[in-house]
Amino acid sequence: MQRICVIGGSRYFGKLLVQRLQAAGHQVTVINRGSVPPPAGVEHLVADRDDEAALVAALGARSFDVVVDQVCYTPVQAAIAARVFSGRTQRYVMTSTIEVYDPATAALPEIPSGTPIPERTVDPATWRVQTNLPWHDAAYLEGHYAEGKRQAEAVLTQHHGFDFATVRSAHVLGGGSQEFTGRLAHYVERITQGIQVTVHAHPLPTVFIHYRELADLLLWAATATDFTGPLNACSDGPLDVRALSALIATQVGTEALYRTVGAGVGVGVGVGEPASPFSFDRHYAMSNARAKELGFRFSHTAQWLPEAVAEALSTPSDTTATATA
Repeated sequence: MQRICVIGGSRYFGKLLVQRLQAAGHQVTVINRGSVPPPAGVEHLVADRDDEAALVAALGARSFDVVVDQVCYTPVQAAIAARVFSGRTQRYVMTSTIEVYDPATAALPEIPSGTPIPERTVDPATWRVQTNLPWHDAAYLEGHYAEGKRQAEAVLTQHHGFDFATVRSAHVLGGGSQEFTGRLAHYVERITQGIQVTVHAHPLPTVFIHYRELADLLLWAATATDFTGPLNACSDGPLDVRALSALIATQVGTEALYRTVGAGVGVGVGVGEPASPFSFDRHYAMSNARAKELGFRFSHTAQWLPEAVAEALSTPSDTTATATA
Protein backbone atom coordinates (compact mmCIF):
# COMPACT_ATOMS: atom_id res chain seq x y z
CA MET A 1 0.00 0.00 0.00
CA GLN A 2 1.25 3.46 -0.91
CA ARG A 3 -0.02 6.88 0.11
CA ILE A 4 -1.09 8.58 -3.12
CA CYS A 5 -2.29 12.16 -3.54
CA VAL A 6 -4.24 13.04 -6.68
CA ILE A 7 -4.68 16.72 -7.52
CA GLY A 8 -7.88 17.00 -9.54
CA GLY A 9 -9.24 13.51 -10.10
CA SER A 10 -12.87 14.59 -10.31
CA ARG A 11 -13.69 13.63 -13.90
CA TYR A 12 -12.88 11.37 -16.85
CA PHE A 13 -9.63 9.39 -16.65
CA GLY A 14 -8.63 11.21 -13.44
CA LYS A 15 -11.75 9.94 -11.69
CA LEU A 16 -11.08 6.45 -13.02
CA LEU A 17 -7.48 6.66 -11.81
CA VAL A 18 -8.68 7.42 -8.27
CA GLN A 19 -11.01 4.42 -8.38
CA ARG A 20 -8.24 2.13 -9.63
CA LEU A 21 -5.76 3.34 -7.04
CA GLN A 22 -8.31 2.65 -4.33
CA ALA A 23 -9.16 -0.78 -5.76
CA ALA A 24 -5.45 -1.65 -5.78
CA GLY A 25 -5.36 -1.05 -2.03
CA HIS A 26 -3.59 2.28 -1.91
CA GLN A 27 -4.39 5.03 0.58
CA VAL A 28 -5.74 7.81 -1.65
CA THR A 29 -6.17 11.52 -0.96
CA VAL A 30 -7.87 13.78 -3.53
CA ILE A 31 -7.36 17.54 -3.60
CA ASN A 32 -9.79 19.68 -5.58
CA ARG A 33 -12.12 22.64 -5.15
CA GLY A 34 -14.94 20.47 -3.87
CA SER A 35 -17.35 20.45 -6.80
CA VAL A 36 -17.27 16.65 -7.09
CA PRO A 37 -16.67 14.38 -4.08
CA PRO A 38 -14.37 11.35 -4.50
CA PRO A 39 -15.52 7.75 -3.92
CA ALA A 40 -16.32 6.63 -0.38
CA GLY A 41 -13.17 5.76 1.51
CA VAL A 42 -11.02 8.32 -0.35
CA GLU A 43 -9.81 11.26 1.72
CA HIS A 44 -11.02 14.56 0.28
CA LEU A 45 -9.19 17.84 0.85
CA VAL A 46 -10.94 20.94 -0.49
CA ALA A 47 -8.56 23.65 -1.66
CA ASP A 48 -7.81 25.82 -4.68
CA ARG A 49 -4.40 24.74 -5.96
CA ASP A 50 -3.74 28.32 -7.07
CA ASP A 51 -3.96 29.49 -3.44
CA GLU A 52 -0.67 28.42 -1.89
CA ALA A 53 -1.61 29.27 1.68
CA ALA A 54 -4.94 27.45 1.41
CA LEU A 55 -3.21 24.41 -0.10
CA VAL A 56 -0.64 24.30 2.71
CA ALA A 57 -3.39 24.64 5.31
CA ALA A 58 -5.48 21.85 3.76
CA LEU A 59 -2.50 19.48 3.65
CA GLY A 60 -1.49 20.05 7.25
CA ALA A 61 1.26 17.61 8.19
CA ARG A 62 0.40 15.05 5.49
CA SER A 63 3.04 13.45 3.31
CA PHE A 64 2.75 11.03 0.40
CA ASP A 65 4.74 8.44 -1.48
CA VAL A 66 3.49 9.82 -4.79
CA VAL A 67 1.57 12.87 -6.02
CA VAL A 68 -0.30 12.63 -9.34
CA ASP A 69 -1.14 16.07 -10.71
CA GLN A 70 -4.02 15.98 -13.19
CA VAL A 71 -4.66 19.70 -13.47
CA CYS A 72 -1.36 21.56 -13.78
CA TYR A 73 -1.59 23.98 -16.71
CA THR A 74 0.86 26.79 -16.00
CA PRO A 75 4.37 27.40 -14.64
CA VAL A 76 2.83 29.41 -11.81
CA GLN A 77 0.76 26.40 -10.70
CA ALA A 78 3.83 24.19 -11.04
CA ALA A 79 5.94 26.57 -8.94
CA ILE A 80 3.34 26.52 -6.16
CA ALA A 81 3.25 22.71 -6.29
CA ALA A 82 7.04 22.52 -6.19
CA ARG A 83 7.19 24.63 -3.03
CA VAL A 84 4.25 22.95 -1.31
CA PHE A 85 5.16 19.32 -1.99
CA SER A 86 8.92 19.51 -1.46
CA GLY A 87 9.51 17.41 1.63
CA ARG A 88 6.01 15.93 1.37
CA THR A 89 6.57 13.43 -1.45
CA GLN A 90 9.29 11.34 -3.04
CA ARG A 91 7.73 11.23 -6.50
CA TYR A 92 5.60 13.65 -8.53
CA VAL A 93 3.77 12.62 -11.72
CA MET A 94 2.19 15.29 -13.92
CA THR A 95 -0.31 14.63 -16.70
CA SER A 96 0.76 16.58 -19.78
CA THR A 97 -0.26 16.51 -23.44
CA ILE A 98 0.69 15.74 -27.02
CA GLU A 99 0.15 19.46 -27.70
CA VAL A 100 3.63 20.21 -26.30
CA TYR A 101 4.95 18.95 -29.66
CA ASP A 102 2.75 21.15 -31.84
CA PRO A 103 5.19 23.03 -34.10
CA ALA A 104 2.60 25.78 -34.58
CA THR A 105 3.03 26.80 -30.93
CA ALA A 106 6.81 26.86 -30.48
CA ALA A 107 10.10 26.71 -32.36
CA LEU A 108 10.91 23.00 -32.16
CA PRO A 109 13.44 20.74 -33.89
CA GLU A 110 12.14 19.66 -37.28
CA ILE A 111 11.09 16.00 -37.43
CA PRO A 112 10.52 14.39 -40.85
CA SER A 113 6.84 13.83 -41.55
CA GLY A 114 5.89 10.25 -40.75
CA THR A 115 8.55 9.88 -38.05
CA PRO A 116 6.95 9.37 -34.61
CA ILE A 117 7.96 12.21 -32.29
CA PRO A 118 10.24 11.14 -29.41
CA GLU A 119 10.21 12.70 -25.95
CA ARG A 120 13.58 14.42 -26.44
CA THR A 121 11.98 16.80 -28.98
CA VAL A 122 10.81 18.91 -26.02
CA ASP A 123 13.31 18.80 -23.16
CA PRO A 124 11.81 20.36 -20.00
CA ALA A 125 15.25 20.45 -18.37
CA THR A 126 16.27 23.24 -20.75
CA TRP A 127 12.92 24.88 -21.54
CA ARG A 128 12.63 28.58 -20.70
CA VAL A 129 10.18 29.45 -17.92
CA GLN A 130 8.28 32.76 -17.88
CA THR A 131 6.10 33.03 -14.79
CA ASN A 132 5.50 36.75 -15.41
CA LEU A 133 3.16 36.13 -18.36
CA PRO A 134 -0.62 36.53 -17.77
CA TRP A 135 -1.20 32.86 -16.90
CA HIS A 136 -4.05 33.86 -14.58
CA ASP A 137 -6.06 35.15 -17.56
CA ALA A 138 -8.39 32.43 -18.88
CA ALA A 139 -8.32 33.68 -22.46
CA TYR A 140 -4.52 33.89 -22.47
CA LEU A 141 -4.23 30.40 -21.01
CA GLU A 142 -6.63 28.95 -23.58
CA GLY A 143 -4.56 30.44 -26.38
CA HIS A 144 -1.29 29.23 -24.85
CA TYR A 145 -2.32 25.82 -23.57
CA ALA A 146 0.66 23.97 -25.09
CA GLU A 147 3.21 26.49 -23.82
CA GLY A 148 1.63 26.45 -20.37
CA LYS A 149 2.14 22.69 -20.23
CA ARG A 150 5.72 22.94 -21.52
CA GLN A 151 6.63 25.53 -18.90
CA ALA A 152 4.84 23.62 -16.11
CA GLU A 153 6.92 20.55 -17.00
CA ALA A 154 10.03 22.70 -17.00
CA VAL A 155 9.41 24.14 -13.54
CA LEU A 156 8.91 20.71 -11.96
CA THR A 157 11.83 19.16 -13.85
CA GLN A 158 14.23 21.94 -12.90
CA HIS A 159 13.08 22.03 -9.27
CA HIS A 160 14.91 18.84 -8.09
CA GLY A 161 12.85 18.63 -4.89
CA PHE A 162 11.50 15.16 -5.76
CA ASP A 163 11.67 12.61 -8.56
CA PHE A 164 9.56 14.02 -11.39
CA ALA A 165 7.86 12.28 -14.31
CA THR A 166 5.48 13.74 -16.87
CA VAL A 167 3.04 11.68 -18.93
CA ARG A 168 2.34 13.32 -22.29
CA SER A 169 -1.06 12.00 -23.27
CA ALA A 170 -2.32 11.54 -26.81
CA HIS A 171 -5.85 12.70 -27.67
CA VAL A 172 -8.12 10.92 -25.20
CA LEU A 173 -11.33 9.25 -26.41
CA GLY A 174 -14.02 6.94 -25.07
CA GLY A 175 -16.55 7.04 -22.28
CA GLY A 176 -19.49 8.71 -24.04
CA SER A 177 -20.59 11.77 -22.08
CA GLN A 178 -17.53 11.49 -19.85
CA GLU A 179 -15.43 12.65 -22.83
CA PHE A 180 -16.17 16.26 -21.97
CA THR A 181 -14.34 17.87 -24.92
CA GLY A 182 -16.94 16.45 -27.34
CA ARG A 183 -14.40 15.82 -30.10
CA LEU A 184 -15.44 12.28 -31.00
CA ALA A 185 -19.09 13.31 -30.71
CA HIS A 186 -18.30 16.08 -33.23
CA TYR A 187 -17.49 13.45 -35.85
CA VAL A 188 -20.19 10.97 -34.93
CA GLU A 189 -22.89 13.65 -35.10
CA ARG A 190 -21.81 15.05 -38.45
CA ILE A 191 -21.23 11.74 -40.15
CA THR A 192 -24.51 10.30 -38.87
CA GLN A 193 -26.46 13.36 -40.02
CA GLY A 194 -24.68 13.71 -43.36
CA ILE A 195 -23.00 16.99 -42.38
CA GLN A 196 -19.66 17.72 -44.01
CA VAL A 197 -16.54 17.36 -41.89
CA THR A 198 -14.10 20.22 -42.48
CA VAL A 199 -10.58 18.93 -43.14
CA HIS A 200 -7.27 20.13 -44.48
CA ALA A 201 -6.39 19.28 -48.06
CA HIS A 202 -3.61 16.97 -46.95
CA PRO A 203 -4.29 16.04 -43.31
CA LEU A 204 -1.52 14.35 -41.35
CA PRO A 205 -1.93 11.52 -38.82
CA THR A 206 -2.21 11.93 -35.09
CA VAL A 207 -2.37 9.51 -32.18
CA PHE A 208 -5.05 8.58 -29.65
CA ILE A 209 -5.49 6.76 -26.36
CA HIS A 210 -8.55 5.33 -24.64
CA TYR A 211 -9.37 6.91 -21.30
CA ARG A 212 -9.20 3.56 -19.52
CA GLU A 213 -5.76 2.87 -20.98
CA LEU A 214 -4.53 6.28 -19.87
CA ALA A 215 -5.82 5.62 -16.34
CA ASP A 216 -3.95 2.30 -16.40
CA LEU A 217 -0.76 4.01 -17.53
CA LEU A 218 -1.00 6.67 -14.83
CA LEU A 219 -1.59 3.95 -12.22
CA TRP A 220 1.53 2.19 -13.50
CA ALA A 221 3.53 5.43 -13.56
CA ALA A 222 2.54 6.22 -9.98
CA THR A 223 2.93 2.83 -8.33
CA ALA A 224 4.84 0.31 -10.47
CA THR A 225 7.81 2.12 -12.02
CA ASP A 226 10.37 4.76 -11.13
CA PHE A 227 11.10 6.39 -14.49
CA THR A 228 11.68 10.12 -14.55
CA GLY A 229 11.35 12.71 -17.30
CA PRO A 230 8.76 12.84 -20.07
CA LEU A 231 6.90 9.76 -21.33
CA ASN A 232 4.59 9.65 -24.36
CA ALA A 233 1.30 7.80 -23.90
CA CYS A 234 -0.57 6.71 -27.04
CA SER A 235 -2.16 3.59 -28.43
CA ASP A 236 -0.61 1.96 -31.47
CA GLY A 237 -2.15 2.87 -34.82
CA PRO A 238 -2.04 6.56 -35.81
CA LEU A 239 -5.00 7.87 -37.83
CA ASP A 240 -5.53 10.95 -39.95
CA VAL A 241 -8.90 12.68 -39.94
CA ARG A 242 -10.14 10.94 -43.09
CA ALA A 243 -9.22 7.49 -41.77
CA LEU A 244 -10.91 8.28 -38.46
CA SER A 245 -14.03 9.51 -40.24
CA ALA A 246 -14.07 6.46 -42.53
CA LEU A 247 -13.99 4.10 -39.56
CA ILE A 248 -16.88 5.95 -37.93
CA ALA A 249 -18.84 6.02 -41.19
CA THR A 250 -18.44 2.27 -41.66
CA GLN A 251 -19.70 1.64 -38.14
CA VAL A 252 -22.82 3.81 -38.59
CA GLY A 253 -23.46 2.49 -42.10
CA THR A 254 -22.99 5.62 -44.16
CA GLU A 255 -20.28 7.64 -45.92
CA ALA A 256 -18.36 10.60 -44.54
CA LEU A 257 -18.69 13.88 -46.42
CA TYR A 258 -15.87 16.43 -46.40
CA ARG A 259 -15.27 20.12 -46.96
CA THR A 260 -11.66 21.16 -47.51
CA VAL A 261 -10.25 24.20 -45.75
CA GLY A 262 -7.15 26.04 -46.90
CA ALA A 263 -3.64 25.93 -45.53
CA GLY A 264 -3.67 26.69 -41.82
CA VAL A 265 -6.44 26.36 -39.29
CA GLY A 266 -9.13 28.99 -39.74
CA VAL A 267 -8.45 29.67 -43.42
CA GLY A 268 -10.69 28.07 -46.00
CA VAL A 269 -14.02 27.96 -47.72
CA GLY A 270 -15.86 29.99 -45.11
CA VAL A 271 -14.44 33.14 -43.58
CA GLY A 272 -12.64 32.08 -40.42
CA GLU A 273 -13.79 28.49 -40.83
CA PRO A 274 -11.59 26.11 -38.82
CA ALA A 275 -10.79 22.52 -39.63
CA SER A 276 -12.41 19.93 -37.39
CA PRO A 277 -10.47 18.73 -34.35
CA PHE A 278 -7.94 16.00 -35.28
CA SER A 279 -7.42 17.49 -38.77
CA PHE A 280 -3.80 18.61 -38.75
CA ASP A 281 -1.69 20.29 -41.43
CA ARG A 282 1.46 19.78 -39.35
CA HIS A 283 3.19 16.68 -38.04
CA TYR A 284 3.48 15.82 -34.35
CA ALA A 285 2.22 12.27 -33.87
CA MET A 286 4.09 10.80 -30.89
CA SER A 287 6.26 7.72 -30.48
CA ASN A 288 5.37 5.38 -27.60
CA ALA A 289 8.67 3.47 -27.81
CA ARG A 290 10.01 4.65 -24.45
CA ALA A 291 6.95 3.46 -22.51
CA LYS A 292 7.16 0.09 -24.26
CA GLU A 293 10.85 -0.23 -23.39
CA LEU A 294 9.94 0.45 -19.76
CA GLY A 295 7.39 -2.36 -19.84
CA PHE A 296 4.00 -0.81 -20.56
CA ARG A 297 1.91 -2.57 -23.21
CA PHE A 298 -0.41 -0.45 -25.36
CA SER A 299 -3.52 -1.53 -27.21
CA HIS A 300 -4.18 -0.72 -30.87
CA THR A 301 -6.59 2.11 -31.63
CA ALA A 302 -8.68 -0.27 -33.76
CA GLN A 303 -9.30 -2.46 -30.68
CA TRP A 304 -11.21 0.17 -28.72
CA LEU A 305 -12.42 2.78 -31.23
CA PRO A 306 -15.62 0.90 -32.21
CA GLU A 307 -16.72 0.83 -28.57
CA ALA A 308 -15.94 4.52 -28.18
CA VAL A 309 -18.00 5.33 -31.29
CA ALA A 310 -20.90 3.22 -29.99
CA GLU A 311 -20.80 5.14 -26.70
CA ALA A 312 -20.82 8.46 -28.56
CA LEU A 313 -23.78 7.29 -30.66
CA SER A 314 -25.79 6.54 -27.52
CA THR A 315 -24.92 9.84 -25.82
CA PRO A 316 -26.95 13.04 -26.36
CA SER A 317 -24.86 15.70 -28.07
CA ASP A 318 -24.45 18.45 -25.47
CA THR A 319 -20.70 19.10 -25.52
CA THR A 320 -18.49 21.45 -27.48
CA ALA A 321 -15.48 20.15 -29.36
CA THR A 322 -12.15 21.60 -28.27
CA ALA A 323 -8.59 21.13 -29.42
CA THR A 324 -6.85 20.03 -26.23
CA ALA A 325 -5.72 16.57 -25.36
